[in-house]
Amino acid sequence: MKVHAIQLRTDLNEPIEERVERAAALVAAQRRADLVILPELWVQGGFAFDRFAHTAQEIDGPAVTAMRNAAVASGIWLHTGSLVLRSPGGSLRNTALMIAPDGSIIAQYAKRHLFGFAGGEMTVLTAGDDLVTVDLPWFRAGLSICYDVRFPEMYRALLDLGSEVFLIPAAWPERRIAHWSLLIRARAVENQAFVVACNGVGKQGDVDLGGYSAIIDPWGATLAEGGCDEEVLVADINSKLVAKTREIFPVLRDRR
Repeated sequence: MKVHAIQLRTDLNEPIEERVERAAALVAAQRRADLVILPELWVQGGFAFDRFAHTAQEIDGPAVTAMRNAAVASGIWLHTGSLVLRSPGGSLRNTALMIAPDGSIIAQYAKRHLFGFAGGEMTVLTAGDDLVTVDLPWFRAGLSICYDVRFPEMYRALLDLGSEVFLIPAAWPERRIAHWSLLIRARAVENQAFVVACNGVGKQGDVDLGGYSAIIDPWGATLAEGGCDEEVLVADINSKLVAKTREIFPVLRDRR
């Protein structure tokens, strides 16, 4: 299968409507892909916490509708990255969606680990509770978002639910990009799973997003890696490699 990771630029001086239109056009252009993924909070901006209450959208709002239409136009499975969604009860959640080629929403994941050390996301968002996997035609995918990657126990739990690939959208800052690159590779190696990690780029206030999205195989080999600019990463993934890796080097059997 072919995976495309769109390392989208998010600058807060760009109107949301224009960014959604631009992102939808990029997604619709990925007709050669099987699966496309976008970064975290590319709609609202990963560090625009003070705007979330105003910029949050409903699941039937313009951003999700545009993504559903783009998935249909390109005939692909689309991981929307994440966006701030308002629940029927009014709470705000950092939510990732998986959209099928027919435009239907087949999975939702609300970020469990909120970043901010008593500030930031924690002040305006409600954390999710659920572990979420989704069965795609090629494999079972475990869903997580950005800061989650610092919590390896979550990925062990997703592994125990049958995950063979982890899909990780992020809005990871440039100043800690070395941690990003280390952690996403660690999650691949320790779980013998593919990792598709899609970070954003752009300037949000005084924060520069770091890019360096990557697609990593179960041995920790990098199949594709981005730089610091907007670009589309492309990699071919052989879903049989997960089972083969776990058979050749059966480290997971030795867990205690």
